[in-house]
Amino acid sequence: MLTIGELASYAGVTVRAVRHYHAKGLLPEPERDHSGYRRYDAAAVVELIRIRTLADAGVPLSRVKQLLAAGDEEFGAAVEEIDRRLRAEIRERQRHRERMARLAAGESLALPAEAVAYLDRLRELGIPERMIEGERDAWILVAAHLPERMELYIRSKRDQLDDPAVVEFYRDLDEMIDWAPGDPRLPALADRIVAQLESVDEAEWEAFAADGGMSEDLVALLDSMFVGQVPVARELMRLVEERGWAGWTKLERVDRRQA
Repeated sequence: MLTIGELASYAGVTVRAVRHYHAKGLLPEPERDHSGYRRYDAAAVVELIRIRTLADAGVPLSRVKQLLAAGDEEFGAAVEEIDRRLRAEIRERQRHRERMARLAAGESLALPAEAVAYLDRLRELGIPERMIEGERDAWILVAAHLPERMELYIRSKRDQLDDPAVVEFYRDLDEMIDWAPGDPRLPALADRIVAQLESVDEAEWEAFAADGGMSEDLVALLDSMFVGQVPVARELMRLVEERGWAGWTKLERVDRRQA
């Protein structure tokens, strides 16, 4: 005959678990012997192992009690059901593991090779990482909606990096992230943005306008990212619009937008 500690050891559970199963009515609690101890026999060990096995398999304790009282046929059918559920859970966990493995792949998870190369080029040029992270998230959205146009967009952005003024502008934009609304440097920054826009050949703007690429919903989503990440975004966009250009992701002349 076994003490409760010995019973727990044989079945591979804790004494606390045995007492919990007693409280739930899963395992009969024997009477105390003349010494005041509860003693358990081999049948209790077998029953406790059955309880532990079902509980470890994820069977709710309320169902464990039902299964322990079931006949062989009902018990066998229930075990098959549990096995099917466990196999489904294993498949789902495997899918989670695969997703985690893809996440470990970094930027290549959701971006084509040309976009990853573009982000790496920004790093080589010393662009601050938080600017690169913002670019990455924006490109992930674009790649999800317009995968067929990514090569064209990235090529255009990559060509711009040949201009030192563009690279310097990236660094200035990084500093702008820390500005507070009303910062006195904002009007000058708006002037610089407009000057760069005005320097683009008119034919290029016509080609861009005819591109028909990004939907208005995608443009609005990308603009909202900018507004959400940069405290002075709305103020800067307003200053730029006062100077004749509206938007951010897809900047357009005000007269063209109103046409």
